[in-house]
Amino acid sequence: MKKLILLFFLFSTTVFAQKWTSLFDGKTLKGWNQKGGKAIYTVENGQIVGQTVSDTPNSFLCTDKDYGDFILELDLKLDDEMNGGVQFRSLSKPEYQNGRVHGYQMEVDPSARAWSGAIYDEGRRDWLYIPNNNPEGKKAFVPTGWNKYRIEAIGNTLRTFINGVPTAHVIDDMTAQGFIALQVHSIYAKMKPGMKIRWKNIRIQIENLKPSPTDACPVVNLLLNNISEQEKAQGYKMLFNGQNFDGWRKVHGTDQPNSRWKVENGILSVGSSDGSETGNDIVSTEQYGAFELVFEFKLTEGANSGVKYFVDEKYDSGGKSGVGLEFQVLDDEKHPDAKMGAAGNRTLASLYDLIPSYKIDKDLKMDGRFIKKIGSWNQGRVVVLPNNTVQHWLNGFKVLEYERKSNIYNALVARSKYAKYEGFGAADKGHILLQDHGDNVSYKNIKIREIK
Repeated sequence: MKKLILLFFLFSTTVFAQKWTSLFDGKTLKGWNQKGGKAIYTVENGQIVGQTVSDTPNSFLCTDKDYGDFILELDLKLDDEMNGGVQFRSLSKPEYQNGRVHGYQMEVDPSARAWSGAIYDEGRRDWLYIPNNNPEGKKAFVPTGWNKYRIEAIGNTLRTFINGVPTAHVIDDMTAQGFIALQVHSIYAKMKPGMKIRWKNIRIQIENLKPSPTDACPVVNLLLNNISEQEKAQGYKMLFNGQNFDGWRKVHGTDQPNSRWKVENGILSVGSSDGSETGNDIVSTEQYGAFELVFEFKLTEGANSGVKYFVDEKYDSGGKSGVGLEFQVLDDEKHPDAKMGAAGNRTLASLYDLIPSYKIDKDLKMDGRFIKKIGSWNQGRVVVLPNNTVQHWLNGFKVLEYERKSNIYNALVARSKYAKYEGFGAADKGHILLQDHGDNVSYKNIKIREIK
């Protein structure tokens, strides 16, 4: 008898933990209201159907209730190739752009760029998660069939899944709760009136939430100098702790950085010297071989800096600067170095003086997404694989790739300013370096993981 009672208790607990509440009765739009544009929303065969309309902005069918922490699931299908989205923790307030809907959105995108499942900040910050470095996630969406969308919004962790495949993972604290909404995008590009998107089986959990296990989906962590549980599971650690210079020292020395480098409010900055003093570079105390380095940087007008890797202090630089492969950090518009070198190989995110970064995608026309305005934060990423393949990424886009130690690489070095350094960039391990080029540049969220 006791065993039966225990089994009943366990069964009841499990059922309670997995309790779902339907947000759509299958017959009416009760519990929903429309905001924004004038797209047409109807109910057909147990589905909510959204239809595009000319000359109207983005439209949103919104829940009457707000939700904070939750797990949401729904099925959606496109009748036509059109853009759409599922809003969550979203808001509409008179004081914000006359009630414009704004907040997180799980993207619906059947186009060639394949960004379905990405997280967009509607009416606010633009793209938070671009899935270009999540190839499995980009393949999850079925353009011509039904897709199961899942959103887990638990605390600061926002995760999306399509058909069971992880598609985005964002850590952010801007909005704690808000309504859920079904978006019909305004007509643009090849879209036309009468295009339809369908939703069904819309359900939500709000209690006893159990997040999905950690996985390999890359994380975009927007909290300051924070490591999420998934990042820890993937092997990341903070290279800059946000408080002091632990783990860093002067290049060619043992002392901590001089007064030109400061740590304030979690930000690591080097001050401007009007070009009169440069070369006070700082390096990581540890050396790295195959790794993934992520960092955010902010330029002032006309500024120049760089993030170097495989820095080898045996080279005589003729001064205080460290020598290594360099991810260029530069104001391309205002700094003269952008027009020097060859074929743009000294511009932002280039492999300095060797390979130019390619920041224009003619097919997807996403060149405007690569570079943020001066004074805004950009994200850089350097990936070094065990086979010596190296990638530079800028704001979610891969802008160059090369093979260290290859014949082509060696030929490029032989024609560069680095030709005098025997074995340049070819060591098995090296330091990470932040460059002082005499200008005011800031860094934060510097993380690294070693790749085995």
